Amino acid sequence: MAIVRNMFPGHLISRFGDVPWTPRSPDLSTCDFFLWGYLKSRVCAHKPRKLNSLKEAIRQEIRPIDRQLLDLVMDDFKKRLENCIQEDGRNLTDIIFKT
Repeated sequence: MAIVRNMFPGHLISRFGDVPWTPRSPDLSTCDFFLWGYLKSRVCAHKPRKLNSLKEAIRQEIRPIDRQLLDLVMDDFKKRLENCIQEDGRNLTDIIFKT
């Protein structure tokens, strides 16, 4: 960090740097906690070898996502938001790493 700080004085973007890093919480993003993993597992079953095949596999798998499944995801999202408020914005490790 010292090298980077010397190279970019006053411009280090990090948790403890000159410019604070904006908070980002993947446990509060439906794409992060649901969609990417879901699509990856479904799309990889097609074993696409080319970019066009990958794009088509994504289209084929995203179209039939059931409304009921999306409702469950959104219910979970609401619970995550409520938990975040209760935890005063701290990590939601009990949600991400359910036992």
